[in-house]
Amino acid sequence: MVLNVPGLVAVIIFYIIILVIGLWAARRTKGETNSENVMLAGRNIGLFVGVFTMTGSTLRVIIGLSHEVAIISSACIAVFYTLFGGLYSVAFTDVVQLICIFVGLWLCVPFALTNDLVESISVNSSTVWIQEVDPVFVGVYIDSFLLLIFGGLPWQVYFQRVLSAKTVGTAKYLSFVGGLGCLIMAIPSVLIGAIATNADWNRTAFVTRDNFNASDIPNRASDILPLVLQYLTPDWVSFVGLGAVSAAVMSSADSSILSASCMFARNIYKMIFRQKASENEIIWVMRFAIFGVGVLATVMAITVKSIYTLWYLCSDLVYVVLFPQLLCVIYLKTSNTYGSLVAYVIGMFFRIAGGEPSLGIDVLIKFPYYSEENGQVFPFKTLCMLMSFTSLVFVSYLTDFLFKKGILHLRFDIFKCVVNHCESDVKLQKYTVNSETFDNPSYAQSNEGIPTAK
Repeated sequence: MVLNVPGLVAVIIFYIIILVIGLWAARRTKGETNSENVMLAGRNIGLFVGVFTMTGSTLRVIIGLSHEVAIISSACIAVFYTLFGGLYSVAFTDVVQLICIFVGLWLCVPFALTNDLVESISVNSSTVWIQEVDPVFVGVYIDSFLLLIFGGLPWQVYFQRVLSAKTVGTAKYLSFVGGLGCLIMAIPSVLIGAIATNADWNRTAFVTRDNFNASDIPNRASDILPLVLQYLTPDWVSFVGLGAVSAAVMSSADSSILSASCMFARNIYKMIFRQKASENEIIWVMRFAIFGVGVLATVMAITVKSIYTLWYLCSDLVYVVLFPQLLCVIYLKTSNTYGSLVAYVIGMFFRIAGGEPSLGIDVLIKFPYYSEENGQVFPFKTLCMLMSFTSLVFVSYLTDFLFKKGILHLRFDIFKCVVNHCESDVKLQKYTVNSETFDNPSYAQSNEGIPTAK
């Protein structure tokens, strides 16, 4: 494929702009020694920036860059400004990136729709790109519908934005408006898919100039957007669209890299290995993690066949495993580590037992209506989620009851779920153990029996 020099220059200019904005935003974290401020932008993200920050293969198709060079160059830019600025850089570059996506994609739609080689998308709408749901797969659609809704909630990327808001009201508004923004941003992508379906690819330069086969189009689903931009719009429009898609890729990449790095630094390094680590140490660990996660993400992007499959599978596991945990942590006061651990094991086991073709995992449990031809058509993912949720509630209530009633001694509370609760809530009260009164709960617990508050 011939290198498209004007397109390459356009992308370089776009990347420079993003890099400059990212480094400019990074000035806000200069000298910052509080890791939470770096992770959450000092909890000072306003509604405008928050809404914008809440909402791959293109370079190879349009410019002619190799697959590896396109991915590595994009990743390097995203990692570089995220490394120095944390959420500040991610949030402010998201504003520019989302504006580029909105303007770029909506600009491309009318040019592609009015191309002489594209039929009206309403002509074949009922037979080609809009079809009926086969009753056999109703359960699958229900599963996918619920999965994409509730599996999209317990994401670090989302809650990092929520926690960075100035006020609770701002957090609520940016959530609602951000959701509406995502819906609006999805419309041009749907229209471009319909345009590709109704295009006569045999008459485009894709076949007549570049000698590709039009029958390959259905097998290049991941390249549909850049193909439409390249062959069904004017050159200058395709360059604008290229900037839009590049912005979308970088917006997702920097957010994911930052969220994964923050979780590693805070939840794993500090909470498990170095409880007494200083804030400055946590910041440096987060920066090393940003680099490491960026490298892993780049390797994954180069090697995997479908990013969409990975994204969908990730939402799948989040729905089954994490959604019940989030629900109980917020609304169930007695939820504890014992319930969470059992729920995690049960949810993960039954989900894996249902099989996953994209990962080559065979079916171990055949849920109702299973067939070799259609696979799992029962909404088993939702069933796994409900099993996880039920087990979390039951085990949490059970362990809480057993410990507080003295049926199980507090020394068996290995996760300190009840011990810490008792010590923090009633440390100033008097306790009676075996008819003796104590002011010190730790002394009372050292004796046989469970302390009872007077």
